[in-house]
Amino acid sequence: MKFLIKLTLISFFLTTSTIAEIIKIFEFTNEEFKELKVRKVKGETKWSFGSNENGNFIKAEAEGTGSGLGKEILIDLNKTPFINITWKVETNLKGIVEQSKKGHDFAARVFVVKKTGSTALSNRAVNYVFSSNNKVDENWRSPYTKKSIDYVLATTLINNNEWVSVKANVKEDFKKLHDLDVNKLNGIAIMTDTDNSKQKAVAYYQNIYFSSE
Repeated sequence: MKFLIKLTLISFFLTTSTIAEIIKIFEFTNEEFKELKVRKVKGETKWSFGSNENGNFIKAEAEGTGSGLGKEILIDLNKTPFINITWKVETNLKGIVEQSKKGHDFAARVFVVKKTGSTALSNRAVNYVFSSNNKVDENWRSPYTKKSIDYVLATTLINNNEWVSVKANVKEDFKKLHDLDVNKLNGIAIMTDTDNSKQKAVAYYQNIYFSSE
């Protein structure tokens, strides 16, 4: 009997130790929305809430405007290096050159930020985007700052007006794109903007979290 109990305990600990660690970033509630920091670029994106069978989501609508919602949060990338995003673009931005200043708009994007100095201008960022015109895994430096890299995780060329879930290893991406060994992130933001192209974009964000695998 003691032997069986020991086997049961060993099996339990082996099972629980393999469960992925998850750090949820957004709760997607009205209460949380009031506490999120708004970063205005030009005008303000219209943000609203909804829900489906997978839980709450934030809907973003921008027409010649652009703003983001963010929060300061420490993420240990040694423990949870993977960002997971579920999102959808309902109205995309066809025909723009996203690598240019005039076309640097995205119907949906998620910034991950690492503080590397005393001011916001010194921060490094990876800008995970739902592109309207480029392919998955394409990346380039922002035309506005070399300290932010645009990285395509999803594209309406494949998933137009469809929910899609994506995952990226943020720790590896900072090393690959910025040549930085990053152990901790300092902030995350979502953004829908069309202030450069003057077009209209509609997007949805849901289930944004970090995981160990």
